[in-house]
Amino acid sequence: MTYKLLATAASGIEALVGNELKDMGYTVEVENGRARFEGGKEDIAKANLWLRTADRVKIIVGEFTAKTFDDLFEQTKALPWDDYLMMDSAFPVSGKSIKSTLYSVPDVQRIVNKAIADKIKDVYHRSGMLPETGAKFPIEVAIRNDKVMLTIDTTGPSLFKRGYRIDKGTAPLKENMAAALIMLTTWRKDRPFVDPTCGSGTIPLEAALIGHNIAPGFNRSFLCEEWDWMPEEMWQKVRLDAEEQADYDIELDILGTDIDGRMIEIAKANALEAGLSHSVTFKQLQVKDFTTDKEFGIIVSNPPYGERLGDPEEAYQIYRDMGEAFRPLTTWSKYIITSDLDFEEHFGQRATKKRKLYNGYLRTDYFQYWGKRK
Repeated sequence: MTYKLLATAASGIEALVGNELKDMGYTVEVENGRARFEGGKEDIAKANLWLRTADRVKIIVGEFTAKTFDDLFEQTKALPWDDYLMMDSAFPVSGKSIKSTLYSVPDVQRIVNKAIADKIKDVYHRSGMLPETGAKFPIEVAIRNDKVMLTIDTTGPSLFKRGYRIDKGTAPLKENMAAALIMLTTWRKDRPFVDPTCGSGTIPLEAALIGHNIAPGFNRSFLCEEWDWMPEEMWQKVRLDAEEQADYDIELDILGTDIDGRMIEIAKANALEAGLSHSVTFKQLQVKDFTTDKEFGIIVSNPPYGERLGDPEEAYQIYRDMGEAFRPLTTWSKYIITSDLDFEEHFGQRATKKRKLYNGYLRTDYFQYWGKRK
């Protein structure tokens, strides 16, 4: 069976998700906050295991226009829910409605839940309440401009939860956003990579996963593994294929530094959990003390910014220190994400390019300074 699939993403990085899927061989349509593609059961498994920048992988069960609750009920019920759900499946319904006639989300959720339950009862010739004691199939009803989309989440906890983070410190960057920041640079695995404000180590660890071509989901399980129709031997095959594609022998030059020694200890513990402690070096260092003789490297930094620090002046000082420390590194490219739109002023240099990204709900800019080419 071929499924219509959806990989969701943070606003601003959906094109990266689209590129990842294209690299995996899929035909992709990129939309706001998501990328559509098609595939079978194995493709659902592969997408969950391999997508670095997506949030989740969903199955599209149906799309239609509805302006009345009757319409919503009948068209939802007409969909082939029995292709996915068993008689005892649990199917919690979440919802959202934007600029639509059916604007009451609790009512929309209730109607969809009832329509699915009625369909399952009809198929299995049941009356009364369904047990809902089996595997979980989280359903979302999303309505925008009266167009309804019904999806089933295959992922479970979001894809950014890689499973290697033991501790995270304050205001960590999500792993899929860290991967996106790296993929927006020109870094290649034969070049030095530095994060001078590494915190709990997320950016350097994601760089190591990319450098070794390790599937980001290798350390975790996914909700759809519990479904009867996703065979265990298929998952074993997909994981084995991923294991064979990993290149553990390549030597990577990845450094993470931070002023806070406690964060460096957390970063080292996370690296150990991810099996990457030989691939990344972490050390305690102030940004202003960073120097290197290496050439043509990449710096990626998510420095503390105002909202997070509480003291804007402290953030400005870090930006000034960065400007001073990085200025001599003319062959290096530097990429810095911050919500502070005056960043360039404090850094002391105009960016080559800026890109708008959303870190959670926070609007940020990714300031890019390109070094001399090799």
